[in-house]
Amino acid sequence: MIYYVILFFILFIIELLYFKVADRFNIIDKPNLRSSHTEITLRGGGIIFWFSALLYFVQNIKYNYLFFIGITVVSLVSFWDDIQSLSNKIRISAHFLAITLIFYDLDVFNSINIFWIVGAYILAIGTINAYNFMDGINGITGLYTLSVLGSLWFVNKNVQLFIDADFIIYGIIASLVFLFFNYRKRAKCFAGDVGSIAIAFWIIYLILKLILVTNSIIWFLFLAVYGVDAMCTILHRLYLKQNIFEAHRLHFYQILSNEYKIQHRVVALIYAIMQTIISIVVILLYPKMDTIVLLVLITLPLILIYSLKFYMIRSVNLKIS
Repeated sequence: MIYYVILFFILFIIELLYFKVADRFNIIDKPNLRSSHTEITLRGGGIIFWFSALLYFVQNIKYNYLFFIGITVVSLVSFWDDIQSLSNKIRISAHFLAITLIFYDLDVFNSINIFWIVGAYILAIGTINAYNFMDGINGITGLYTLSVLGSLWFVNKNVQLFIDADFIIYGIIASLVFLFFNYRKRAKCFAGDVGSIAIAFWIIYLILKLILVTNSIIWFLFLAVYGVDAMCTILHRLYLKQNIFEAHRLHFYQILSNEYKIQHRVVALIYAIMQTIISIVVILLYPKMDTIVLLVLITLPLILIYSLKFYMIRSVNLKIS
């Protein structure tokens, strides 16, 4: 336990040092018409996830070098994008390369056929970007990450050992450090693309490894709340003929926080609690229930909840008019 406390304070100090660098080089997030925040805030605080991966890697060089190279690639490109906007082609290319590295690490190319490999690429890259899209209010990335990693840690300890526990715990501790500065009414920093994409990559690695070990895709439900919100919002924006890569305010959490003025930290906590409840259900019912049935039983109610957004938007518009 004392080891983890020391790790927390090492990462805490690294975060403070990063704040000085961000302040010195003006790495900030300026609010715009589509932002959920109203004040200039330091950007890129989520770089702490990469530093946590680095600290783990130096102790496990033989076993995690492909993962570390991958998370370094996406972190560098994402940090660059935080400072100076990059084209979607550069970002997606970096994601493709990084995912390829962990596919080699997990022996995906020899484990499944080409059809499923293509699907795995689409799902993995889509999840990374969805995690980034959902990072828009104080606390949501940190709390949701705690929910997902906590669930994976529990499965690893009590259901199916699939990885070194410290590999999960390092991500949890990094999340706690980040939340200390982000889960506030006025956040000290935002995760930035470097944070949300790095931890999404980390989570994708863990879930893919668990899926391959158990031969069950049910574990993707550990991302069900984010997944339904992101996918439904993309479909909504396509229907509106909008560019899905541009900033917007149509996610369900944005409607709750921006239009209904529910405090950001409350909305973030609701998302984390919902995901935790779903993860508990998944763990309890695995492997007692058919995978497809469980997928439907969990995603359908989430879609119905998401559909409330359209009534809420209409209600707000009527009040304005």
